[in-house]
Amino acid sequence: MKSVELLAPAGSPEALDAAIGEGADAVYLGLRSFNARMRSANFAFNQFEASLQAVHERGKKVYVTVNTVFEDREADRVYQLLQYLNRLKPDGIIVQDFGVVKMARDCFPSLALHASTQMNVASSKGCHLLSRQGFKRAVLARELTLEEIRTVRQSTSMELEVFVHGALCVSASGVCLFSSYLGGKSANRGACTQACRRLYESETKKGYFFSPDDLQLIDYIPDLVEMGVESFKIEGRMKSAEYGGTVVSAYRYLIDNFRGDRERATVKAKSLLQADFARRKTTFFVGSDNPSYIHPDQAGGTGIHLGRIKDINVIDDERWALMGSFDGLAEGDSVRIHRSDDSGRITSKIKGMLLKMEGDWRQTDDVYLIQTASMARRYKPVMPHSLDRFRAFPSRDQAPKPEFPLPSKKDTSSLPAGYYALVGKAADLHAVLAAAPQKAMILFDKLNAEALRRNEQTIPYKRDRLILWLDPFYPESDIAWLEPELEYWISKGVRFIVANNLGHLSFLRGKDVDVIAGPWLYAFNRWAAGFLFEQGIKYLIPPLEISKQNLMRIMEAFPPSTLMPITFSYPQLFRIRGDLSAKYDSDTFQDRDGAAYKLIGRRDYSVVVPERPFSIIDRVGFLRKERIDKFILDLSNANPARGMFRDVAKAASEGLVLPDASRFNWKDGFYNDEEGPQGKT
Repeated sequence: MKSVELLAPAGSPEALDAAIGEGADAVYLGLRSFNARMRSANFAFNQFEASLQAVHERGKKVYVTVNTVFEDREADRVYQLLQYLNRLKPDGIIVQDFGVVKMARDCFPSLALHASTQMNVASSKGCHLLSRQGFKRAVLARELTLEEIRTVRQSTSMELEVFVHGALCVSASGVCLFSSYLGGKSANRGACTQACRRLYESETKKGYFFSPDDLQLIDYIPDLVEMGVESFKIEGRMKSAEYGGTVVSAYRYLIDNFRGDRERATVKAKSLLQADFARRKTTFFVGSDNPSYIHPDQAGGTGIHLGRIKDINVIDDERWALMGSFDGLAEGDSVRIHRSDDSGRITSKIKGMLLKMEGDWRQTDDVYLIQTASMARRYKPVMPHSLDRFRAFPSRDQAPKPEFPLPSKKDTSSLPAGYYALVGKAADLHAVLAAAPQKAMILFDKLNAEALRRNEQTIPYKRDRLILWLDPFYPESDIAWLEPELEYWISKGVRFIVANNLGHLSFLRGKDVDVIAGPWLYAFNRWAAGFLFEQGIKYLIPPLEISKQNLMRIMEAFPPSTLMPITFSYPQLFRIRGDLSAKYDSDTFQDRDGAAYKLIGRRDYSVVVPERPFSIIDRVGFLRKERIDKFILDLSNANPARGMFRDVAKAASEGLVLPDASRFNWKDGFYNDEEGPQGKT
């Protein structure tokens, strides 16, 4: 049996020391830009160079995260970073953005590419496309079952990496817009504000309705080893070195010892994990195809709940909290205080039976143990003491212009100018007639596929006026129903399909259809758009997160008639595997700021959408002046009752401002800690 890799997070030099000290075979880390954990310490250039050399001297590997999407204006900086990494030779780079993929492949082909879990690879079809593009490894989406992982393993020769421990996202990997919707702090840019961990209020109670437990697959490591998974990944670049060391030691022990006595080795590994003071644990979909992994009464923070602050005293002009008596607490233990109204959290240390306060904390705030003083241990530093000789820095070179096949005039004339309307239910195809779209789009999930077959004779659109919009999450188990259904409708005359996953592109390759790249394929720059056109797409729907400024930059490189921006939507902020709506007694939730959201169940999955829609309908006149001539009204999460479809269509035809609508990032762009928002455009 071939050896496997234990891959540990290194969010800081101290975490690197712990990972290597406890026996990790490889570490993944980020530099101080273009990585999905921008709030972790990360590595300065001289620290990275020194660490890379030191880790290699120990016979271990380093993978660098370049796993965020970039805007067109940032292309030079991305090029400089890739050029720098190409010079230093890490063992691989973990990427999400197709623009990074194309730039690395075209300019620095010796860089080994690993597909980030943010790329949402959940099927062998996705792996096949990546393999054709020269990828070495895919980090699989975390929402897969054990059998789905097994089938992917049997169907591809690519290396596979699987998350086995750490925090989970409630949304499918790579398709979360919530944090971005709240203020431009995009998860796809490494700036997630963890909206899933917030306290929400339903019609009947308050709770942490979208805060998942933490992943722990210690029981399944032998199965994953035996099926041939190459790398086991521990999440935690924002966690402490002590946490990383604890978790690495447990998985190291099990990997090294389970072949002798699986049961005994598992028991010992679990005992080591008792010092992982994180959230409640779940095996997620690996342990069940219908897991219970959210407990609304459990706060969204990490740690072991100790109780609430009993009283606050002022001693020598400093505020201290009286904790009462808690067995097992000791001087120097670290705790996290979670504000009772969910407005903030802070970490402090125990001093005697008092907790030093920093900030305006109050009685009834919850306290969690996150680390004991006894856990603190010193590891031998990996980096040398002096970094003076490590002087490699990125250049100031400009990125070359990307080369890609431009669509022909014939390619861009198969869809007429005008509005296209997307609906969420087969029955809504009748209601959307009132909007008089050029063509109707429909979410082509399992529910709608069944409904379309049942009502095939009454569909109010000829098949060449019907566009199938595929769901962004494409797990291995969906291949069995989706591909025969697509073949059927293509045989019946459907000529346009919106792909939202790499697996879709792989399946549709060579089919007699025009493929439209959907917004979940994240083309934020001309390099990414070029990559998608190389895969044979004919049209491109820009991401919902995009700004006007960035869209205009991309348009400079492509015929405007290839672009189909969404001008109205109740956007999917979370896309959740499994129907959470079946488990809750309410479908409407409010956050602490009073904003309301709706949970919509679709049997196999559910989505969370805002009650306030996104709209740039009134900006269509401007876009037409820029020669964009195709626009999408996304009515998939809108209520067709009370004439909503007609009202939206009327506003679109007259260019009206819709009251109480959001601009999303259209106006201000992504938030940047250094620059603030892009500014009004």
